Amino acid sequence: MSEWIEPPRGPEPDDAAPPDASCEAPDAAASPAPDHDALVMVQFKGHRKACYHNRRAVGLGVGDYCMVEADRGRDMGRVCYVGPGKDVWRREAARQGVLATCGPDDLKRLHENRADEWECYDICLEKIQERRLEMELVTVERQYDRNKITFFFTAEKRVDFRQLVKDLAAIFRTRIELRQIGVRDEAKIKGGMGICGRELCCSSFLGEFSPVTLKMAKGQQLPLSPNKLSGLCGRLRCCLSYEHEGYLESLARMPRVGARVTTPRGEGRVRKLDLLRETATVQLDEGALTMVLGAAEMTWDARQDLPRGRPRRPRKPCLRDGPTEH
Repeated sequence: MSEWIEPPRGPEPDDAAPPDASCEAPDAAASPAPDHDALVMVQFKGHRKACYHNRRAVGLGVGDYCMVEADRGRDMGRVCYVGPGKDVWRREAARQGVLATCGPDDLKRLHENRADEWECYDICLEKIQERRLEMELVTVERQYDRNKITFFFTAEKRVDFRQLVKDLAAIFRTRIELRQIGVRDEAKIKGGMGICGRELCCSSFLGEFSPVTLKMAKGQQLPLSPNKLSGLCGRLRCCLSYEHEGYLESLARMPRVGARVTTPRGEGRVRKLDLLRETATVQLDEGALTMVLGAAEMTWDARQDLPRGRPRRPRKPCLRDGPTEH
């Protein structure tokens, strides 16, 4: 949910540079050979990424800062990928491209914008409390050319922030956008350390969120505890989907828990599965002996693995039914 208004144009800041004034021409000796067909993925604040076409054949490498086309202006970000890309990326970059590389003056202005974002955050938080809006402000991002300020927030339900937008537009004299995000996007923006001791996947390398279900945890035989399966966002951890296909393949080659199998020592019943080693713990019928066997050492009826249907209850006679004949 997002909405913004266009206030009257005020005077430009004194330190605003004219278009392309601080952008330096690429050095042919230091930069790689430009490619007109290459895609450039640029990362902005909060691990937000977008793809752009390199129509101007600007010499860029991973780690360089560049100027790109933005909403009614220009924005600045850091290059994290240069290459042929995917078809989905090309469709995203169809209407936007790279303008030029950035110099020391551009980096200085970027740091000034980052410092101003803290002031914008405090002012917006004060206005939210005055309006008593049920929303939580996450972060603020100011466009490089200062033509737009975006406020990211979370809320449990729909929020009417039209008056808040007018208040902010009157203070900052620029275009204001309020964007509602989810709790997973909030964790991606803020970052942090996961239960594994490493940086969160969503804030380090994960580009898009994939659906994660409790069935994935059951297939991996994990304890169904919310504290162990949930991430910092309070949702199921994204890493549960990484090895889900491999567990399904291993499970297809193994009998189910509770199935009867035939072993070299006699018949028994499966009590436990180890899908990583593809072994099963079998309890034999005679002597209550327990053995750990592989899939090749057992035979079983595959029909036992099929889910059993629920027994149907006898249908009760309905009043509209006619008399039954005996």
